[in-house]
Amino acid sequence: MHVSHLSLADFRSYARVEVPLDPGVTAFVGPNGQGKTNLVEAVGYLATLGSHRVSSDAPLVRMGADRAIVRAAVVEGERQQLIELELNPGRANRARINRSSQVRPRDVLGIVRTVLFAPEDLALVKGDPGERRRFLDELITARSPRMAGVRADYERVLKQRNTLLKTAAMARRHGGRQLDLSTLDVWDQHLARAGAELLAQRLDLIAALQPLADKAYGQLAPGGGPLALEYRGSAGEAMAAASTREELYGVLLEALGEARKGEIERGVTLVGPHRDDLVLKLGQLPAKGYASHGESWSYALALRLASYDLLRSEGAPGPAAPEGGRRAGEPVLVLDDVFAELDARRRERLAELVAPGEQVLVTAAVADDVPGVLAGARFAVSEGTVRKAGP
Repeated sequence: MHVSHLSLADFRSYARVEVPLDPGVTAFVGPNGQGKTNLVEAVGYLATLGSHRVSSDAPLVRMGADRAIVRAAVVEGERQQLIELELNPGRANRARINRSSQVRPRDVLGIVRTVLFAPEDLALVKGDPGERRRFLDELITARSPRMAGVRADYERVLKQRNTLLKTAAMARRHGGRQLDLSTLDVWDQHLARAGAELLAQRLDLIAALQPLADKAYGQLAPGGGPLALEYRGSAGEAMAAASTREELYGVLLEALGEARKGEIERGVTLVGPHRDDLVLKLGQLPAKGYASHGESWSYALALRLASYDLLRSEGAPGPAAPEGGRRAGEPVLVLDDVFAELDARRRERLAELVAPGEQVLVTAAVADDVPGVLAGARFAVSEGTVRKAGP
């Protein structure tokens, strides 16, 4: 699978730009601040409905415009599809597939799949749990696009439940009348049901990712490791014994009941996938706080390489894709200004590992930052223009 054409209107710094793309390696080269990352960010948005740089859509719309358009032609084998997303900050986004009548934005998920390497990846190892939860959830959605709906359901229920808890906490603190909290039982059931599905997918993903990440780390840092990915759930140790969705549902429901007193006092939901963490271990120690800067980089890169290997294996002929998944081809690899962050050894090893990808998009400030093994098309990016430079 590859993107054969990218079209942007009022996206970031671009009033309008058309970029033809081919399989293999394409590098966007130009000084910082000229719009290189904006191009690959748009490709990533088609795959995840989000940006790896910002948490909302508003910064993605060019100043002075009220909406942005991201459109791409996607080729998979003999099949070509045209997908379009209209970003409307403060309003509902819109989507089209093959210029058909409007569909839900999440209906485009799975048509384009990407694995993105970026300087921000260091936060996977050194950052807060939210960074690692996002990593897991974007990857499970890439494997099974239907999980976008499960995640949306979970967030909706969590918001409603938190609103009820916050209202109860404020009434308690200010001596107001006691609220009827009987509806919490209903919200508990909804939260546990969606949460169990999310948990099951995360645990399945970690089991599949573990050996691939360990292998990738060994390729990037020979003699290092081993790696261990350990899921730490807010529902406690009972979760480790749960092997089915129904058992996970029961564990979450029980944990919510046990936490209710504290939740009412604090006005927030204390149990569920939104409070969990993925503990990354290097040897016997957690990488966060113990791994060196170089080891942390290798760990983050290993997680991305493992993600790529997993998606590629599930998109190839063979066993069925995960339940609810849309079998797709090899994901597009995006390397956003990552080589400048690496020492020479890691730079060359990473380049060698990703060079065989069906489509690899690279951004770099200077051409020399792109390793020679990643030979391919070059575009010069400067002052909002994108010009073919070679070969």
